[in-house]
Amino acid sequence: MTSPAAAPTNAGTASAGIAAQALDVTKVYGTGETQVRALDGVSADFASGQFHAIMGPSGSGKSTLMHCLAGLDTISSGEVLIAGRPLSKAGDKELTELRREHVGFIFQQFNLLPTLTARENILLPLSIAGRKPDPKWFDAVIDAVGLRDRLSHRPTELSGGQQQRVACARALVSRPAVVFADEPTGNLDSTSALEVLELLRRTVDEFGQTIVMVTHDAKAAAFADRILFLADGRIVDEMHGRPTAELVLDRMKQIDARVAGAPIPASEPR
Repeated sequence: MTSPAAAPTNAGTASAGIAAQALDVTKVYGTGETQVRALDGVSADFASGQFHAIMGPSGSGKSTLMHCLAGLDTISSGEVLIAGRPLSKAGDKELTELRREHVGFIFQQFNLLPTLTARENILLPLSIAGRKPDPKWFDAVIDAVGLRDRLSHRPTELSGGQQQRVACARALVSRPAVVFADEPTGNLDSTSALEVLELLRRTVDEFGQTIVMVTHDAKAAAFADRILFLADGRIVDEMHGRPTAELVLDRMKQIDARVAGAPIPASEPR
């Protein structure tokens, strides 16, 4: 691993140390009686150089929020900023460039091209952009994900955990201001999931990377510096300081009880 001096260069362009920001964001699907308010006035800052997790019950809006933050989905009102740049004012070309230059993506489905080697998959975003990789940064990323002896292998020749590490390297190689991870361990066994989460944690601690991860897994969320909890399209709670998985799970149970209209556990402040 390299030192923090190798932190992502694009991260410095974020306004006042904020990599991504949601300002009173709403997202509405449908009209009339079929209307669904997936996000209902969400405001949140995602500080640079931190590991953020987003949790919530099924249908709470957590994936919608991440997709809107990443510019993968449009919002109905409000504003989203990445590296200080408002997405609502960006045309299609500018939005594509902004995502390419400032955003990395890691998905539950690894989304690797089967005909390409691990090296080619990692470098694909740069190739599409017509950019050459920084050799020192590329080496640092490859060492971080532990894939130097697998660069010539195609996805079918790699384990699930190795494929997700290729996806992590692909997200990091362009030095984005923020990496969005949507259930990145959802398709992995417990050992591979732990390896990927430890990798993401190290990229924050040693590269100064910013991670925003959607997860339903309390163990995964416990790797984060900050956890936002959503319910019914609103932020209803948050935790800081890398709490234990048990504390995260207890908080989720409390939120589930609120959503279901059940009595709030005695341990929860009223």
